[in-house]
Amino acid sequence: METTNKIRQPIVTVAGHVDSGKTSILDAIRGTKVATGEAGGITQKISFTLFPKDKIIESCPIFQGKGEGKLEIPGFLFIDTPGHAAFTNLRKRGGSLADLAILVVNINEGIMPQTAEVISIFKTNKTPFIIALNKIDAINGWKKNNFGLKEGINSQASHVKANFEEKLYTFMGALNSHGFDAELYYNVEDYTKNIVMVPCSARTGEGIPELLTMLCGLSQKFLKDRLKLGQKPRGVILEVKKEKTVSYAETILYDGILTPNDEIAVATISGEPIVTRIRTMEEIQPLSNKFRPVSTAIAATGLRIQLTSKTDILPGMPFLLHEDNIEEIRKEFAKEITQAIQIDKEGIIVKAESLGSLEAVLTLLRQNNIRVVKAGIGNISKSDVISAKTNLESENPENAIILGFNVNVEPDAEELLPKKAKIFLGEVVYNILDEIRKWQEERQGEILKEKLLSLTSLFKLEILPKYVFRNSNPSIFGVRVLGGRVKANAQLIDNKNEKIGRIKALQEGKQTVQEASVGKELAISIPGQNFERHLSEIQYLYSDISNKQYREFRKNKGILTSEELNVLREIAQIKGF
Repeated sequence: METTNKIRQPIVTVAGHVDSGKTSILDAIRGTKVATGEAGGITQKISFTLFPKDKIIESCPIFQGKGEGKLEIPGFLFIDTPGHAAFTNLRKRGGSLADLAILVVNINEGIMPQTAEVISIFKTNKTPFIIALNKIDAINGWKKNNFGLKEGINSQASHVKANFEEKLYTFMGALNSHGFDAELYYNVEDYTKNIVMVPCSARTGEGIPELLTMLCGLSQKFLKDRLKLGQKPRGVILEVKKEKTVSYAETILYDGILTPNDEIAVATISGEPIVTRIRTMEEIQPLSNKFRPVSTAIAATGLRIQLTSKTDILPGMPFLLHEDNIEEIRKEFAKEITQAIQIDKEGIIVKAESLGSLEAVLTLLRQNNIRVVKAGIGNISKSDVISAKTNLESENPENAIILGFNVNVEPDAEELLPKKAKIFLGEVVYNILDEIRKWQEERQGEILKEKLLSLTSLFKLEILPKYVFRNSNPSIFGVRVLGGRVKANAQLIDNKNEKIGRIKALQEGKQTVQEASVGKELAISIPGQNFERHLSEIQYLYSDISNKQYREFRKNKGILTSEELNVLREIAQIKGF
C-alpha cells in the first residue's frame, strides 16, 4: 500500500495524577462511560481509543461548514494510562511514543506528586502537551451556560470568576517553577513559548470542544513531519497476556502498515531479538474497547496480536518488521535499550514492570543524584537480592537498596534479604525517592557510627558492688551499661582519669558476648586488677578515648544518641579535652 504523503493519526497520551479525571475527560470526548465501570474509578491498565475524523468534525464547530477550518488529520489515537504508570510504558527510540499529550489537572488541587512526575517526564522526552484544567464545575457557584467556553468563563458571577482566576494563577505559578509558562488557550500568542491551558469539566462537557480543537490545531501546525506515514511497521508491546501456550500482545502500531502475514522482531533486555510470526491480528474499533480481525492495520492504531513465539516477551519492548535483516535490527534495538537503561559503576538496584517505566524511573533517579548499578524488567528476584548483598560489602553499603516500581517480590527472594538491605515498592516514584533518601541518610549515619566505634568504644558503666565474683587474677564483677555500647578489649578509666585496665571478657547470664548496649547488666573481667584494693570505692567506669577520637566524635555528634553525647561530655571533662 502506498504511504507517500499520507498522514497518520496523532497519538495522544492522557496523563496526570490519580483521580484528576483522565478517563472522565476521555469519556467526555468519546461519549462513553468507562470511568464509572472501573475499580474505585481509577484506571487499572492502559487502554486506547480510536477517535475518527468524522467524530472530530461533529464535536468541533470550527470544522463544520464552508469557509471554516480544514481538518487534515485522519483522527486521533488516544491512550489512557493509569495514574501510577505516568504514561511511561509508552516510548520509542529514546523518546515518547506520544506525539502530543493532555495533562489532566484538577484545577481545585493543582500540581500533585504524580502531576510533577509526569511534567518531569514530558520535559525529559520533549513531549509537547496541553493542559486540561478539569473540574471547573466544582468551583463554588460555577454555572454552566450554553455559550462557548470563553463566554462561559466571562459570564460567571464576579466572585466565582475571582475564585477561578485565583486557582488559575496559583497553578500557573506552580507550573512556572517546573520551567513552563502557560496561558489560557484564547490568550496564547506564541504556541512555541506557552503551554496551552483549556479549563473544562468532564461532568458537564464544558471546554471539551475547545480541547479537541486545540489538539487538532497544534497537530496540524507543528506535527506534520512527525505524522508522515512510514513504509515499514514499527510498534510497542504494551501488555502481554497468556492463555495456555498462546501469547496475546496488546500493542500500539505507531508507524507503517502491518499484516497478519508479517514476521516481526521484538526487542529483549539480553539484546537478542525474538523473531516471531503473527498468527492473528485484531484492531481496536473506533470509539470502542472491542477488537475485530483485520487483514491490514495502518498506523497509528491499537492492536491485539497472537504470536507464534513461546519465548517470554516483556511489556514496553519495541518491535520491527523482520525481513532477513536481523543484524540491522540487533543494532537498532541495542541502541534503543542502551538509551533506555544507562547504569553506573555503583548504586542501587532497580526493577520496573516495563521498559518505558524503567527508563522513566532511571531518569528521575538520575535527576535526584541517585545512582543505579543494576536495572531490569519484572519482579524482584533472588539475583537482585544477591546484588543488594554485594552492595553491603562495597564502599557504599547504603546502596543495599532494591527499588521496585509497580512490581512484586518473589517469595524466595524476600527470604534471602539481609537485615541491613531494604526493598522499596511503590507506584509513585517521587514518594519512593523521598523514602530512599531518608533511609540512605540514616544508613550513612549508622555506617559512620559503626566505623567510629570500631576504632574505639564510647560507654559509661556503673559498678554493681554486690556482684563481685572474683577479687583478682582476673577481677570479675557486675556492671550496668548507662550509656553507649561496651565491648570486649576496651580500655577503661575511672572518674579521675586513672587507667583501670582492659576488659578481657563480657558475660551476660551464662553466655560470653562481644558487646552490650545501654541498660544491660553483665559481668566483666579485668586482668591485673584487684577489686577490693582499687575498685571498691569507685562508682563509674568509662571508655578511654584519645583527643583525636574525641574530636571525631564531636565532629559527627549528629549520629550519637543523647546518652552517648552525655557520656562524651563526661569523658571530655575527666580527660580535660
